[in-house]
Amino acid sequence: MGSVEDRAKIIAKYSSLSKAIARGALPQFQDMTVAEAIVLGLYNQKVTKYVAVLGHGSTQIAEVLRVYEKYGLVKTYNVRHETAAAHAVTALKMRTGETAAVLTSIGPGALQAFAGSLTAAANGIGVYHIYGDETTQDEGHNMQQIPKSEQGLFLRLFGVMGTAYALYDPYSIFTALRRGAAQTGKKGFSGPFFLLAPMNVQPAIIKDCNLLEFAGEYEGMELACAAAQVFNKAALLISGAKQITIKIGNGAKGCGKEIIELANLIDAAVVSGPSSAGIVPYAEPRYMTVGGSKGSLCGNYAMNEADLVILIGARSVCQWDCSGTAWRNARHIINFNTETIDACHYNRSVAVVGNAKPNLQKLIETLKKKRMKRSKSASAWFMTIKTKKLEWEEFKKKRYDCAPLADIVWKMKVLTQPVAIKTVCDFADSIGAVKYFDAGDVQANGFQIVEDKMEGETYTDTGASYMGFAQSALLSGALACESRYAFAFCGDGSFMMNPQILIDGREHGVKGCIVVFDNRRMAAISGLQNAQYLMDYKTNDSVVVDYAAMAESVKGVKGIFGGTTVRQLEKALREAYSHEGLSLIHVPVYFGEHELAGMGVFGDWNVGNWCERVQKEHHRLGL
Repeated sequence: MGSVEDRAKIIAKYSSLSKAIARGALPQFQDMTVAEAIVLGLYNQKVTKYVAVLGHGSTQIAEVLRVYEKYGLVKTYNVRHETAAAHAVTALKMRTGETAAVLTSIGPGALQAFAGSLTAAANGIGVYHIYGDETTQDEGHNMQQIPKSEQGLFLRLFGVMGTAYALYDPYSIFTALRRGAAQTGKKGFSGPFFLLAPMNVQPAIIKDCNLLEFAGEYEGMELACAAAQVFNKAALLISGAKQITIKIGNGAKGCGKEIIELANLIDAAVVSGPSSAGIVPYAEPRYMTVGGSKGSLCGNYAMNEADLVILIGARSVCQWDCSGTAWRNARHIINFNTETIDACHYNRSVAVVGNAKPNLQKLIETLKKKRMKRSKSASAWFMTIKTKKLEWEEFKKKRYDCAPLADIVWKMKVLTQPVAIKTVCDFADSIGAVKYFDAGDVQANGFQIVEDKMEGETYTDTGASYMGFAQSALLSGALACESRYAFAFCGDGSFMMNPQILIDGREHGVKGCIVVFDNRRMAAISGLQNAQYLMDYKTNDSVVVDYAAMAESVKGVKGIFGGTTVRQLEKALREAYSHEGLSLIHVPVYFGEHELAGMGVFGDWNVGNWCERVQKEHHRLGL
């Protein structure tokens, strides 16, 4: 019936499983291992890239991948940490829409990948996670299983984060992969699919495996709301409103044209979430930049003052809407979302369930039919938000013009984070590079600073705010086999969560630069502690690290000191960009109480000793 090598060779020749069968080169029914069925079934879904940390729980799948890679059907990228692997496949899906798989062993490796899957789950990104699992015959404790005398514990655990399926029976592979295709391929808010492969099932033979039973790539469709009364009700609310704000999340991607048209039609402000920059270009007059607990002056003003809110593609997490307190004057909310529970998140809502683009088009059509054109370029609302954006520009300029400040830890004058981040952003934009922002203070300052003209210029994990995401995401460029340069914006704390990229990036040919903004602390938490309790605690250390020297210790990686002035940092950026491969720039930055040292905070959220006040306000508003 043929070997793994025979099948791989034939499929490579015809570049398709179905074509090879249709032309009689490959019998439809074949005996094969479950491990090969996993790889072949995923190939049929166009999942051909694996980011792996292999172990004793994945040797059988690894052997199949070795043969399939020999014939160019798949590509495996070996890395040094499972969490980094999870971030890399998540970033690949974010950027390109391509679904890839994480492959790990059983036990600690699987749990580390599982921890990293929080980013995919929290941001609605469909990716595969394939883990080894304990044997099914229960002959006794398996090494690295959860040490309890119960069955299916990993299945129960992983099912909490997304959709999980355990291959206890070899012939269940077809159902497992069909569900995986739907979970990872659906439009809207998706998530990780966990495929558990017990070690004794992987080599088990599927007799007369029907190769045409494998599911193909899931083709998600744009789903529109069919209820005309929903759009009529939304139009009626719009006609009676005076100050309208549109707030967008990642579910609004691809809808920039419709959002701008709607905003002009109904005289609305547009505010983005921290991860949805570029959907509406920064230069659009009605665009008030980011809003939320770390939002801009103008973005938060537009949220606070709106009497009608139109939400597009967002889950309204705590910092996104200041734990529900940002809508201080909202009487009603029109909520576009693919998920019913998120579309009904607030009281006094009109839920528009389905994909944003067709539903926005239907709302615009309804408004035009009813001749409800409200747009007035000189309306009081438009003039007010225009003034607020000018105030924000002046606010930013003061911070960008700030000279280096004396830092008590560095014992010298160093750049502030806003100045350093702005300098790197400007350079990245000038060469068309991708920008990845890590969690923490760098992220919070960063999404207030970026001025993207289009989607795909900036990515950040605001669903989980996972430290170590940005530098791990650089690997996605190598996975995508593209030459576009990328920058990872990291704090010193975030960089040390996943420094393996120095090795993995060199191994797999990453073209990009890690910029470590080093204030010798977790500044976001230090700042929060100071704001809440007037004292920071255990969020800094006394250890001096030469990150440039660390990078230089990996042959082929360029380590550069970024200096203490804008001119020195610009020189370092040019040097990094001229290097063929991966580089790292170490930039010391200021931490302290100087008013120009950060981008400021214009919103509340439910954290620490603010909780009682914020919750009280939330219940007063009754949303």
